[in-house]
Amino acid sequence: MQSLRQQLCRTKPVPATGAAEPPGQGLGRTLGLFPLTMIGVGATIGTGIFFTMVEAVPKAGPSVILSFLIAALTAGLTALCYAELSFRIPAAGSSYSFAYATLGEFAAFIMAACLLLEYGLAASATAIGWSDYLNNFLVNALGWHIPPSLRAPMFASGPGGIEFHPGAINLPPMLLVAMCGHLLLRGTKESATANAVLVLIKLAIILFFVAVAFSGFDAANFTPFFNQDDSKGMGGMAGVTAAAGTVFFSFIGLDTVATAGEEVRNPKRNVPVGILAALVIVTVFYLLVAVAAVGAQPARMFAHQEAGLSVILQNVTGKAWPALVLSAGAVISVFSVTLVTIYGQTRILYAISCDGLIPKAFRRVNPRTQAPVGNTVIVCLAVGLTAGLVEATFLWDMVSMGTLTAFIVVAIAVPVMRRKGIGAGQDGFRVPFGPWLVPGLSVLACLFIMKDLSRATFHVFFVWMAVAVAAYFAYGLRNSRLNRDAPGPVAQPV
Repeated sequence: MQSLRQQLCRTKPVPATGAAEPPGQGLGRTLGLFPLTMIGVGATIGTGIFFTMVEAVPKAGPSVILSFLIAALTAGLTALCYAELSFRIPAAGSSYSFAYATLGEFAAFIMAACLLLEYGLAASATAIGWSDYLNNFLVNALGWHIPPSLRAPMFASGPGGIEFHPGAINLPPMLLVAMCGHLLLRGTKESATANAVLVLIKLAIILFFVAVAFSGFDAANFTPFFNQDDSKGMGGMAGVTAAAGTVFFSFIGLDTVATAGEEVRNPKRNVPVGILAALVIVTVFYLLVAVAAVGAQPARMFAHQEAGLSVILQNVTGKAWPALVLSAGAVISVFSVTLVTIYGQTRILYAISCDGLIPKAFRRVNPRTQAPVGNTVIVCLAVGLTAGLVEATFLWDMVSMGTLTAFIVVAIAVPVMRRKGIGAGQDGFRVPFGPWLVPGLSVLACLFIMKDLSRATFHVFFVWMAVAVAAYFAYGLRNSRLNRDAPGPVAQPV
């Protein structure tokens, strides 16, 4: 009989990490390196570029460029950790599976709760932003706009706090989530192919924006470089780190690559390479757009600007067609981001369910499409309702909190994995400079960014963690597959 401490700290053997379903019932290995890298790029580029400039520039001013660099450096340190873990533990579930194999079951469940918060709210937030660009596209193309009552949230921020608007609903993001759900139900290969095409179109549109925006570049827009408004603690470097926290969720694509571990051909090579390749592509494009956007428009104009990048092009050229092209690109871009983020959410739930920690309905797979049907429907309903009823401002920082927490756990898992000898003797990527330096710097960088997130973000996060702990003790602890598969202690306590 295992003690409670042994149950909480039991780890899952690496060969069993992830699902072990009979042929025809599990996930199929259909993804190569290119579509896998495009999943990472698709989950990342779009959110940080098309939406968060409006949130981040008012905090940091022109020094938002440093915010992206700080976020990219932190993500890069964590990417190295992801690369080694994904080659040694090639499983669906990403950070959850890494934590289960190294830190123990309870830590893995808490990690899963962070990932569900991260992916679910990220999908909702990006779908909400899609509504603005869709409306901008319709105005420029057809002279018609979506009625305000059909693209306004029921719960929005106001002077007195949260306001309730019973007659309002944001319909476009709900339709977007429904379209993504339909495509995901057709199967992973079809979804990945569609995503790769959408990502290539997206990158071309972004390069178009950079080229046009640079034609209106004014170096004076970078003076003063730092935000001078210290009334809310946003002056100087405080504004830079606050903005870094806001944009950091944009690097969620790294985690999304790792969630596909069980659907990738040659995962020990392709997952690490896909993670690092996605990081490089994303960082280059983010910096190009940030420099071009701030150079083309004074920082003070970004606040509360709807479909901001489209407006910049219209102001630079004095013509509507560049804004129309960019709005069309944003509509395509956000579709791919929402698609991939929902995909990541369903695969994490699939992995958790296969381990018995949540109901088995989340792991049932259609034998023809090899897609988790019930899982996908549940996720789309939750994401769609959140996107249709809640204002995006409430969601951005919560996504960053979940992402930062996931990255911290991933960094901690590396030295634990090395100490336990998991995957020892295998040829593959290893974090340079030993098992402590890079993971330690990654943890410190994440904490540095996390400290400037809002107090409300921490409050909501702690409530969510309390719910997760209650769910684990109420269901997960008793129904864990390790209870059934192992007659005695299955692991050493960490």
